[in-house]
Amino acid sequence: MTAIFLVWNPDRWNDWNYASVIEQVSDAGQAHGEWPVGGRTGIAAGADAWLLLKGRHGPGLLGHGVVVRAQPGAAPPDATATTSSALIAFDSLLPRGDQIGPEVLSAAFPELTWNMVRNGQAIEESVHARIRELWRLEGPAPAPGSTLPVPGTYPAWAVSKVEVNRYERDPAARRACIAHYGTLCAACGFSFEIAYGDAGRDFIDVHHTAPVSLLDSSYRLDPVTDLVPLCANCHAMAHLGVTTPRTLSVLRQMLAGAGFMHGQTVRPEELASQAEALRILGPAEAGPGHGA
Repeated sequence: MTAIFLVWNPDRWNDWNYASVIEQVSDAGQAHGEWPVGGRTGIAAGADAWLLLKGRHGPGLLGHGVVVRAQPGAAPPDATATTSSALIAFDSLLPRGDQIGPEVLSAAFPELTWNMVRNGQAIEESVHARIRELWRLEGPAPAPGSTLPVPGTYPAWAVSKVEVNRYERDPAARRACIAHYGTLCAACGFSFEIAYGDAGRDFIDVHHTAPVSLLDSSYRLDPVTDLVPLCANCHAMAHLGVTTPRTLSVLRQMLAGAGFMHGQTVRPEELASQAEALRILGPAEAGPGHGA
């Protein structure tokens, strides 16, 4: 199955520190938790998991996560394997009180009896596609400065996920970094303001240069030495496909090795003009060494 429901009823299970989970998602992008799924079959890693709030304030759609690992349950020999619990990576959550409420859910999904939904229940693909669209419209807004879609709004295979950390999201640290370095990309020199005018003014991502895996609890961020401004493309390449993010010097080497020349952007009109000039001049006048 590609998607399941998870059900949380605070009236019956109130020892889950949901506020702490939201804070972890905000800081780190994910929060992991083991979740009972009622001995269901067919749950596999990578499945979308939609968190449904029930009880006196429900039903309401509260969040999205992804199944990281399914824990097999006990089963007799030759019986179909079941899943007793699943490790979930929650990555997009609404605060309690802001959930997508029963009126909206009933209107959008009249075929579902929301009060009867159970943990681990499979979601049909046609319903799942509509849940993604509803989450895109009514779910959390993208994080400030993010160029990626809100988790859950697209199928996993359609999204190249780039991990960022809490230091890159800290608004005060971002302001200090940008105040020191400005808004030009430190790797390629791109300026959103030059490219897009007023709409791009003061816009730039920041990249945390110290590998988070090497930091301990005593670490204190220095926004000038530990953060650098990067455009969305360079920031994505700093994180994409590596455990330890690429350094600024490595990004510059990659750009140089790929033939990129700083400050040299040739527009299609310029290329067309050059081609027309070569046609008019002919091969004899095309360059030095071709004259009589």
